[in-house]
Amino acid sequence: MRTLRKTIVRLLLLVIAAAVMAGCVLIGRGYQMYQAALTQQSLESKVEEIQSDPGYTELSGLPEMYLNAVVAVEDHRFEQHFGIDLIAIGRAAWNNLTTWSLREGGSTITQQLAKNMYFTQEKSFIRKVAEMFMAFRLERAYTKEEILELYVNSIYFGDGYYGIGDACEGYLSESPIEMTDYECTLMAGIPNAPSVYSLTENPALAEQRQKYVVKQMVKYDYITEDQAKTITK
Repeated sequence: MRTLRKTIVRLLLLVIAAAVMAGCVLIGRGYQMYQAALTQQSLESKVEEIQSDPGYTELSGLPEMYLNAVVAVEDHRFEQHFGIDLIAIGRAAWNNLTTWSLREGGSTITQQLAKNMYFTQEKSFIRKVAEMFMAFRLERAYTKEEILELYVNSIYFGDGYYGIGDACEGYLSESPIEMTDYECTLMAGIPNAPSVYSLTENPALAEQRQKYVVKQMVKYDYITEDQAKTITK
């Protein structure tokens, strides 16, 4: 019995050691990918590239309802975290383990910005680590307001529209500041799955997503339930 117990303990220690080694390799390769991305184009240059787009819209040109909707549905702890949300990552890791998939990523707005700026949409652990390093870099270099502004100006809305300025012009034929509360919550929901929620291809699904965005805003106290009832088409 004692021999069996020792054998089990040794096996557990070997598994832990192997996991630690694999983790170290993963972090190392992720850091290399992060460094390679910055070598190819500096963060400052990448930011200037986004800001130089004709459709770039500053936060002052965006309705507060839209900004709150984006944070509520994409990253409600945006103001509290340092680039990654450990709670969201833990939840996503558990769900991925139980489903044997990489379906959930637990990405923050900062991580999504990092991915949009430098990396592909391919789901891999190495890319995820590189994305985290880039998120840390973004949080050190820019304020939360600057990160949010860059994010809404670089996300994809489907139908070839990148950034809220182009998306408003293409989908709504108006500038972002002219959006109604309904349009703000509608547009905030599209980037989660642009091909699914495209207003030209799947308007009904986009409307379902809009209702979910409103629920999230109520849940995280951006609006009251009475206000939510007024956000209609």
